[in-house]
Amino acid sequence: MPRMPALPPDSLIPGSLTRRTILKAGGTLLLSVIAPLPASAAQIMAVRVWPADEYTRVTLENDGELKATHFMVPDPPRLVVDIEGLALNETLKSLVAKIESNDPYIKQVRVGQNRPNVVRLVFDLKEEVKPQVFTLAPIAGYHHRLIFDLYPVKAVDPLASMIAKENWTTDAAPATPTPAVQPGDTTVGQAGPDAIAKLEADAARAGSTPAQPQPTTPQPAKAAPGQKVVRMVTIALDPGHGGEDPGATGATGVHEKDIVLEVAKRLKAKLEDMPNTRVMLTRDADFFVPLGQRVEKARKVQADLFVSIHADAFVERTARGSSVFVLSEKGASSSAARWLANDQNKADLIGGVNLGTHDRELASVLIDLSQTAQINDSMKLGKAVLTEIGGINRLHRGVVEQAGFAVLKAPDIPSILVETAFISNPEEEARLKDDAYQNQLADAITKGIKRYFAYNPPLAKSRMT
Repeated sequence: MPRMPALPPDSLIPGSLTRRTILKAGGTLLLSVIAPLPASAAQIMAVRVWPADEYTRVTLENDGELKATHFMVPDPPRLVVDIEGLALNETLKSLVAKIESNDPYIKQVRVGQNRPNVVRLVFDLKEEVKPQVFTLAPIAGYHHRLIFDLYPVKAVDPLASMIAKENWTTDAAPATPTPAVQPGDTTVGQAGPDAIAKLEADAARAGSTPAQPQPTTPQPAKAAPGQKVVRMVTIALDPGHGGEDPGATGATGVHEKDIVLEVAKRLKAKLEDMPNTRVMLTRDADFFVPLGQRVEKARKVQADLFVSIHADAFVERTARGSSVFVLSEKGASSSAARWLANDQNKADLIGGVNLGTHDRELASVLIDLSQTAQINDSMKLGKAVLTEIGGINRLHRGVVEQAGFAVLKAPDIPSILVETAFISNPEEEARLKDDAYQNQLADAITKGIKRYFAYNPPLAKSRMT
């Protein structure tokens, strides 16, 4: 796109001298007086702003489809958007006050009637951005939406971001005591981080992956004195939904997106207490991340595990219990699993994805279901985590379930989706809001991950390209 010549900031909104006068008098930001708009002009029903380091999203929800054009103006950087067929109302004017001072990309926004039947928005920016402007059709209670996504010119690198937020230890700690195995107990024993180091070192010397122990006689490995993990273990945590996509909503109005973000942050802190373990969150604030980008982030940091965190909802409020899911090659393991996967896979439609820029190469990776090895490892991880969660909450079903969750389709990362509880169940919703229960969930998942790594240590990195 050709760059526009430098223009004075106020020249983009008609009546800017009047605006200055009104501002000095303590008046509003919106200025022009024009002839009445046609009765058929669209009305803005809601405005929302979702600032985040990765990108800032501005949403205009309206009662009809809008047509918008945009261009960038340099020195200082501004994004100018002209919206046709739109009535300037108080809701749209409220956008001015919704821009926060800590927004990474937007300094302020100005709104005015550019010409009859055309409203102009001018975003004064803190730095140059790569804007995406697109519309979304009505879905899930939303009306028509006009979306402005403002991305930095240089995209945020998830690996660099994770390293910049370093909060882990590299000192090996004494192995966690292993609980005694009861006669006939078929669950895999638990071992501490140094046991991982021992298994990894032994495997490296042998040149092969250690065999899975027989379930009837588990023998957790013991650490050699002073031995340390030879590389960092990276775990990707994925708090579901976010931003425009609230996920399920409980009877008291609490949103799934907020609950699972809190659980993920608690889990991150506990995992990073393990030596040589670092954690990447696919989102660390209230903004939307498309399903494919969640997978891609995990692959960019070469994650050893991927754990997506959710809170169930069902049409019957009596449904309850925790569940763990992995990907399926051959269809869902139950009708409920199929229903849930279909519901979760709608996230991109609700959260809002610009299909015009969707990564076709990534999409081709995500529809490749011939990943038996990944599913087998995911099942091992899922069983270990499900066992631990069963100690703090009733299980919806006592087995790891399978379905075609889009977010679990990384071909080279063991991946599970944890449904922490049913937010649609009033009793479980109350527990999900409780700090103590959130800590119990984080503890249980941490123990399950340790249990998995005790017998499935991470080996040398070998990623598909």
